[in-house]
Amino acid sequence: MKSTDCKEELISETLLFQENVPLKEFCTFAIGGPSRYFLEIRTIEMMQKAILHCHQHNIPYLILGKGSNCLFDDKGFNGAVLLNKINFFEQTSPGVFHAGAGYSFALLGVQTARQGWSGLEFASGIPGSVGGAVYMNAGANGQETCQTLASVDYIDSQGRLKVFTRDELTYSYRHSPFQHMKGAIIGASFVLKELEDARKKQIEIVNHRKKTQPLQAKSAGCIFLNPQGCHAGAMIEKCGLKGFSIGGAQISEIHANFLINAERASCQDILKLIDHVKNSVKSHSGVELMSEVHYIPYEPR
Repeated sequence: MKSTDCKEELISETLLFQENVPLKEFCTFAIGGPSRYFLEIRTIEMMQKAILHCHQHNIPYLILGKGSNCLFDDKGFNGAVLLNKINFFEQTSPGVFHAGAGYSFALLGVQTARQGWSGLEFASGIPGSVGGAVYMNAGANGQETCQTLASVDYIDSQGRLKVFTRDELTYSYRHSPFQHMKGAIIGASFVLKELEDARKKQIEIVNHRKKTQPLQAKSAGCIFLNPQGCHAGAMIEKCGLKGFSIGGAQISEIHANFLINAERASCQDILKLIDHVKNSVKSHSGVELMSEVHYIPYEPR
């Protein structure tokens, strides 16, 4: 791991935080109250300054990408939301691609497949950012983000820039070490293999998702982790829950592992529906489902 100290001048400029920004506009659930502070980040230096500012002033902060795997509280977030828009993409050598954390993971999958590189075709249907995919170890179609990951660029809570190699990072199903670290992913590199049919494979994945998932609905993708040897969606469907709703929250009639904001759902509607599904599956099969969606509470100070 390489580390670079942050220079003092990085905190000399004033950061123009917005106040009371509605978070429902920045997540795919379209749910959530206002953030106490909000700042759009477009450069590495700006992220360093913002994290240092929050650390020095004891302000809780949250790094947000495309908001495709989070559920904000109806009261909002009582801290600073840093919207990661560090958005670059480059091929550093044959088969090696470096992208900013704010770059679209789906677009990365499409672009690399078009160029005949295989390994990220599955990403083309995931509506998150590169940073979010690295953070969650996003996966689909039997593949995971960590399988092609080469390195991760990271800023710690002290504003220091670090580069972790893949060998330094322990990954597992929908889990990364960054979930237990305080800082921000700002970029990642991936190593892919040349494959003539990469583009064809990528298109097949997207077409299959269009047929089997409610991609146009307001959702956070699959809500529950798949238990070992099982599919959460199939277990939920066996309970007869497709189409079941609580308030404005509904279980998709297309894919039972998708909970959707069908009609002005509140955060509490979603949480109650998650609990109902877990209790139903537990009663029906004895298996306890685990949610993979991150609920972000308001947390009064």
